[in-house]
Amino acid sequence: MDEKSKNIFYILLFFAMFGWGLSWVSVKVLSQYINEFEMVFFRFGMTILTMIPIMFYLKKSFRIDLKSLSLVALTSVVMLAYMKYFFLGTKLGTASLGGAFVTTLIPIITFIFMILLGKKQIRSKDIYALVLGSIGVLTILNVWNTSLDKILIPQNLYFALAAFLWALLTILSSKNSKVSPIVFTFYMYIITTVIDVLFFVDFSAINYASFDGIFWLNIIGITLLSTTYANTIYFLGIEKLGASEVSSFAFLVPFFAIGFAALFLDEKIDASIIVGTILALIAVKILNDIKIKPKL
Repeated sequence: MDEKSKNIFYILLFFAMFGWGLSWVSVKVLSQYINEFEMVFFRFGMTILTMIPIMFYLKKSFRIDLKSLSLVALTSVVMLAYMKYFFLGTKLGTASLGGAFVTTLIPIITFIFMILLGKKQIRSKDIYALVLGSIGVLTILNVWNTSLDKILIPQNLYFALAAFLWALLTILSSKNSKVSPIVFTFYMYIITTVIDVLFFVDFSAINYASFDGIFWLNIIGITLLSTTYANTIYFLGIEKLGASEVSSFAFLVPFFAIGFAALFLDEKIDASIIVGTILALIAVKILNDIKIKPKL
């Protein structure tokens, strides 16, 4: 890829992270209209429809082998559980806390998983980074000025569970080697939606009359921008630029989430969230040997 094409792709990745950050605000808004399982149906159902023309445009085969499909099914169960706790944490808590806490905790938990599975050897700098990351996460939760009972509230536990489940999802997804990540994700959305509809969605209980312009703006935004566009660009970025380079853009997500929460939801952003997020992201950078260089 030449330099001009790279620069264009960096801009596309920037807006993809913009979309991921905005999703926290959209979920907070949507929690006033629908429950977690109804959100999965609307979000992933619409995503499936919007991904079909993308699959054709990118000339991706719809064929998938049985082993990969089995892995997709397992990943789908984890995805549904993640969406539940991601939704509940955001509904009960704040989008800014969730965007900072979950997105910084995920890579730290993923790294610990990799060590426990013997996929990574721990180095002295990793120990330092894990300690720094832990301090960052605890600072986001403001444990230094808060009593234990206020820390162990449901939304914080939901956010922690969401981070754990996404890290597990990341490990499971990494086992895929036979099909394109985009194809893998496409079938994951399908199976997640099918499980959701068969066991958890009561269509007669949905309050369709409450679906106003704000609802549709957020559901379409979280589908087209935060899911279809952002995920497609992210996976294409990994294929064209490499995982390490693309990963550096994920550092923008918590700051977008915090900024959008303050702008659209009037959430008060404590200094502890900003400071803790910076500390945790520095730790993630060290753990994953991410090089951040200005490209534009």
